Amino acid sequence: MWIVRIALDRPHTFIVLALLILILSPVVILRTPTDIFPNINIPVIAVAWTYSGLNPEEMEGRITSVYERILTTTVDNIEHIESTTLNGLAIVKIFLQPSASLDTANAQVTAISQTILRQLPSGALPPLIINYSASSVPILQLGLTGQGLSEQQLNDTGQNFLRPQLVTVPGAVIPFPFGGKQRQVMVDINPNLLQAKGLSPQDVLNSVLNQYVVLPGGTAKVNEFEYDVRTNSAPRTVAELNDLPVKQVGNSTIYLRDVANVRDGFSPQTNIVRQNGNRGVLEPILKAGNASTVDVVNGIKQLLPRVALTLPPQ
Repeated sequence: MWIVRIALDRPHTFIVLALLILILSPVVILRTPTDIFPNINIPVIAVAWTYSGLNPEEMEGRITSVYERILTTTVDNIEHIESTTLNGLAIVKIFLQPSASLDTANAQVTAISQTILRQLPSGALPPLIINYSASSVPILQLGLTGQGLSEQQLNDTGQNFLRPQLVTVPGAVIPFPFGGKQRQVMVDINPNLLQAKGLSPQDVLNSVLNQYVVLPGGTAKVNEFEYDVRTNSAPRTVAELNDLPVKQVGNSTIYLRDVANVRDGFSPQTNIVRQNGNRGVLEPILKAGNASTVDVVNGIKQLLPRVALTLPPQ
């Protein structure tokens, strides 16, 4: 054979090639990603639209269908589109061709999502756009509990302190945590008191919106100094919201505390996580499609001791 003839004519060349293979093999083996699942190149972009209070029929007709139609005119290499519409929520999954560029599709989906906002019902917010592939699977779950910490505090700690640090691990995808309660400042209006004062819920809403603002004030130059001017009318504490005036009637002022109760509350809870019988928060960790499962797990484990120092001691 010709290859045998070349090897006999040029033995030193093949000896050098064999040595190169012997030397480079450990490097290649160490850099080869170790995984438990094969890489499935089916890129998917999920777009989540939210519009609180809108029933599924209206969500499907006014948001989901309109968005699906406009996607086909802008986004390239679409394999198919799937959508799920619930009360106040629409999830649109865009499955791309295996050869499609995920970066290009991301830019196109983001651009068309911002453009279509003007065609959607008034008050619709920009969607949440998430990338994943069939190879993106949960590989770790972190449980977060704390003695003496409320569910609002646990959810806030997991979402705003734990999650931003975990996303720095290469190949890790960190969704929002499950469990806990999302903190919200609630204004509980008393209808009887509103009626007695001759007010409407819109009066209370306008009062809060108009007096809870932060505006740019610019600077003020005094002699040789220039000072920053802050025009901040936002209350610093939840209790101070009770002192917001709602309406002036004669010589008396109706305050927010006269018709409503302001409290540090939470949005309606949709899921509960229990760890050792106590309420807690669950933070799942996924791997990106091309990342190594072993590398992501090791990166998370190495990061946890440093992350623990930034969390409350409980």
